[in-house]
Amino acid sequence: MGFLLRWLFAFFLLAATFNPTEWNFVHWAQANYAEQMPLTLLFGLLLLVGYIIYLRATLRSIGTFGMLLVLAVVGALLWVLYDWGWLTLENTTQNTWIGILALSAVLGIGLSWSHVRRALSGQADMDDVDE
Repeated sequence: MGFLLRWLFAFFLLAATFNPTEWNFVHWAQANYAEQMPLTLLFGLLLLVGYIIYLRATLRSIGTFGMLLVLAVVGALLWVLYDWGWLTLENTTQNTWIGILALSAVLGIGLSWSHVRRALSGQADMDDVDE
């Protein structure tokens, strides 16, 4: 359940920032920046905080190589689905949603990896603390 919530929040963060519909921060900010600059800045900073939390935790947990590896596995899965004819790449809207799904999987796995490692190995990860 914990992984699902972390992945859903990552998906929401990415989709709230940009998606192929009109309901996203980028589209809204472009249309309303001049009239609602303080609100646009506030929402942008809140999204930035979410990205910093996710990216920092993901980089500390699985690192850049791990992020690329998870993205490669997702890419290989998409390739298999395309090869079997279950997925077409003609629709740009669908491709955007697939990209958001793939990136949210990377962030969700990155944020959850310490929990998975602890469950598999029994060893907890800890940050270095100078006392």
